[in-house]
Amino acid sequence: MGRYVIRRSLFAIPTLLAISLIIFLILYLAPGDPASQLPITLPAEVREQIRESLGFNDPFFIQWFKWNRLMLINEPLHLIDSTVGTCIGDCDDRARIISWSSRTPAMDIVYERLPQTLWVLGLAFVLGTMLAIPVGVMSAYKQYSAFDNVGTFVTMIGFSVPTFCTGLLAIMVFSVWLGWFPSFYTTTHDVDFTSLSSIWFQVKQMIMPVAVLTLFNAASLSRFTRAAVLDNLNEDFVRTARSKGLGERPVLLRHVLRNSMIPVVTLIALSVPGIFAGAIITEQIFRINGLGQLLIVSIGQGDTPMVQTLTFIFAVLTVAFNLFADVLYGVLDPRIRYE
Repeated sequence: MGRYVIRRSLFAIPTLLAISLIIFLILYLAPGDPASQLPITLPAEVREQIRESLGFNDPFFIQWFKWNRLMLINEPLHLIDSTVGTCIGDCDDRARIISWSSRTPAMDIVYERLPQTLWVLGLAFVLGTMLAIPVGVMSAYKQYSAFDNVGTFVTMIGFSVPTFCTGLLAIMVFSVWLGWFPSFYTTTHDVDFTSLSSIWFQVKQMIMPVAVLTLFNAASLSRFTRAAVLDNLNEDFVRTARSKGLGERPVLLRHVLRNSMIPVVTLIALSVPGIFAGAIITEQIFRINGLGQLLIVSIGQGDTPMVQTLTFIFAVLTVAFNLFADVLYGVLDPRIRYE
């Protein structure tokens, strides 16, 4: 398996380079640059000097190469230096990707927004996964029972009703009518884990967005899990296990669930980057300054460096968790061998 992981990791390098080329080309062809945001009274020669200093008059592949050097070399080195406290190379004057709108390094803004994304979207994803798998398994095992019918009804509502509808409904009921929870998420709140009031305030403002996203995440995953379990319940290996005298619990957990988790793991692994990409609509409704909201704002402002940075980060996460899912297949199914 080690050789397979190394081979797949090496194959991911040209894949990411191709993705970065596509991202850079699309945004390169899009209208707008920093010079377009300058005052219109600025002389044309000064505007051209600014474009020249920023490298926008260079050929396309030169610009793409410079951006890759910043994204793949300088930014990781800066992260290592700031985390470990070292100084690798020219750490004081190291060039970085600068956001056009904020005039600050793009990755620094990403690091600032990441905790908000993990607080809400990460917790919703974990809770949705923990809820969806047992509900899906029991719905399949007790097919057409009252539990299955109720589970199907709830999951279909969660999957069919958009989050902007459930989010607004939750605000209307629990914030406006009942006054239990705040209607908007206070991003500036710094949680003090030594203060119960600070912790309780954080919990209260997280309940509604986490519940809305948990329902949405659990709905689709639960239906997918139910279908996968139903496909395996009537297989020959299940009948063989039962004929050997195994109880229903060992048959369900050791045989059916383990084989059914293979497609489910794929869906979970490919959904993890969505945590960092952010639930854009939900973040807009509850005013959560996460990465998804940052992407939407950057697109609206024409902040090309920030959009390039975010989309490439999401691509890296997708490739990484795809590899993780492939490796996990061998753990779930012993028939899979990595040669």
